[in-house]
Amino acid sequence: MSENMINPVPEGANKAGVASSDRRKFLRKSVALAAGGAAIAATNAANAEDLKTWTEPLKDEPTRHMLGRGVVAVPYGLPSKYESGVVRRNVGWLTADTIASISFTPWQDLHGIITPNGLHFERYHAGAVDVDPSKHHLVIHGMVKQPMIFTVEDLKRLPSHTAIHFLECPANGAMEWRGVQMDSMQFTHGMMSCSEWTGVKLTTLMEMVGVDPKATWFYGEGTDGSALQRSVPMEGAKDQHGNPIPEAYTSHYRDAMVCYAMNGEALRPENGYPIRLFIPGFEANMSTKYLRRLMFVDKPLVTYQETRHYIEVLPNGEIRQYNLVNEANSVINYPCPDYKLKGKGTYEIRGIAWSGYGKIKHVDVSIDGGKNWTQANLVEPVLNKCLTKFTLPFEWDGEERLIMSRATDETGFVQPTLKQLREVRGYNSIYHKNSIQVWKIEKTGEVKNVQIENV
Repeated sequence: MSENMINPVPEGANKAGVASSDRRKFLRKSVALAAGGAAIAATNAANAEDLKTWTEPLKDEPTRHMLGRGVVAVPYGLPSKYESGVVRRNVGWLTADTIASISFTPWQDLHGIITPNGLHFERYHAGAVDVDPSKHHLVIHGMVKQPMIFTVEDLKRLPSHTAIHFLECPANGAMEWRGVQMDSMQFTHGMMSCSEWTGVKLTTLMEMVGVDPKATWFYGEGTDGSALQRSVPMEGAKDQHGNPIPEAYTSHYRDAMVCYAMNGEALRPENGYPIRLFIPGFEANMSTKYLRRLMFVDKPLVTYQETRHYIEVLPNGEIRQYNLVNEANSVINYPCPDYKLKGKGTYEIRGIAWSGYGKIKHVDVSIDGGKNWTQANLVEPVLNKCLTKFTLPFEWDGEERLIMSRATDETGFVQPTLKQLREVRGYNSIYHKNSIQVWKIEKTGEVKNVQIENV
């Protein structure tokens, strides 16, 4: 290589320690180029790592090299095997056996307002029975012009009615009256479900048989082993002591129907197949399953179920009876005790609200134990006597938080605190616990069921 090509050091310069300006420029440029090369190499390495990060999940899975199941391999569709934990559950110590017992809907795992048929809570007084629809009949009699007998097919030929409503056992939340019992939303609020119901409007059947204007009650009876019997009030109803039934309870029957389908398919045995009475907004035991009789009368029949069960003794010794409407209620189902928050950051609080008096008007959410409240977003549809979903953005800073929701319905009824309920009903109550539910987010991200003094 020629010396002319490398800009030699000038004469007289210390060749061992002094470089010319051109030499210095060259070295600086070389260093810059070297650094740039290192940066490019680092960038390429980073890009390669990023590429690996993005392509790793896209590696061929076994399912890309196989054929799946064919049609009707599973004639009645089932959930994925990876969702096998999403099931109804019961509490073993709650009842003596599973025949007169209840199971709970896993609301922590559901994402909308409709409960899949296989997850709808169960409540039996004598177990579920299989009733042959070809032999089953509904008798309507009592204070009517023309008593009638309907087969299941007769009912299906009549004008149909479809509506989405919740159905709630009055004992929903009952285990929590004296204090926290269960660290799962499934067990604090799972005695409630919401479905699309299809059947014949009760008022249609009432017109057909010609109900006497003097009839102020009707009586429903099932054909299961318990022969569940409840008296349902209409306009002008009075109790067995002659006291008027509140007007807020005497119009619900107008929304009632005799159902034969739920969520687009026939009722299942655990939900009253082949037909059941359904009264939206009323406690679930009023909606008689395996319905075989409707009798119109002018007074309540004061049956076993409305004297031995579904009444409450208050601290002052008075008895609450015919307290039929499930009042405004709400609960946050994400976050909740069934899941752990995985680090600080942005989440979305999600929950459900409902009222047996009508539509939900608004829901407020607090993340500081009730000191401050923010109005949540209501997710359409907002329907009468139906679950309403609500959401609110939530930035978790890793600190302890007390989160809760408070529903207000269109009548102005505001969901009460537990303290307010206990002041009236005491600690030994069973039914209609619709108080504000508090979840505590720990610093670890775990969520606990708690009760605090002011709520």
